[in-house]
Amino acid sequence: MKNLGIVILALCVQLFNAQNVYMTKVEKTHENTDKFLYKINEEAKDAEYLGEIEVQGFSKDDAEIFSLIYKKAKEIGANTFTLKPFENIDGSPQPFNASNYKLGLYYLPKEKLLNQTGRIYLFASSDKNQKIDINKKNYELAPRSYTVINVIPGDVYTISTKKLLGSTIKLQPKSGDGNQYFQISATKIKSDDSGVGGLNLKSGDIIGLEKSYAEFLSVIYNKEKQSN
Repeated sequence: MKNLGIVILALCVQLFNAQNVYMTKVEKTHENTDKFLYKINEEAKDAEYLGEIEVQGFSKDDAEIFSLIYKKAKEIGANTFTLKPFENIDGSPQPFNASNYKLGLYYLPKEKLLNQTGRIYLFASSDKNQKIDINKKNYELAPRSYTVINVIPGDVYTISTKKLLGSTIKLQPKSGDGNQYFQISATKIKSDDSGVGGLNLKSGDIIGLEKSYAEFLSVIYNKEKQSN
């Protein structure tokens, strides 16, 4: 009976944490072979509206949720999306709720996309604060947050997770270069692969992100103060 109770509790926890993605509205479909799914803002007024997706429930597996959203968006030919806030009784938008939100799906020719250059996006991991160094200035990203560096073409940007065993990258964007996206992973411990035995401590990694996934994170994560 004790084991049965543990199993039931585990199932309840899974159901509580489950996140579901539903296509709640299909206005029309669009034929295209675009592989991307980018976020739009003011461009939405010129985009072709196709439908809506609703996400219900919370999950820390952001990549899996994006995969589900991407598949449904491509079923109707969408290549762009925007957050559609729920409204209060007076018509004002409700604060974003990571456990329940809607995305509008659109088709927009790629050449009409705005704000595609001149920025570096840095995302924190989903569960731990992460300290980073940007050109010798210290920052701390809260879980599920991100910051944006507005770059000057030709300048060098050194980004580090700090500490002895952290990762460091150097970027020197040129004029017209596309936005770049990175996620800062938390400190982790793994088994030693040298054959000697023991553990290795890694003080955070800097991982390049695919643009579509990164722009989804910029919707569901909190934006922190811009870095310059």
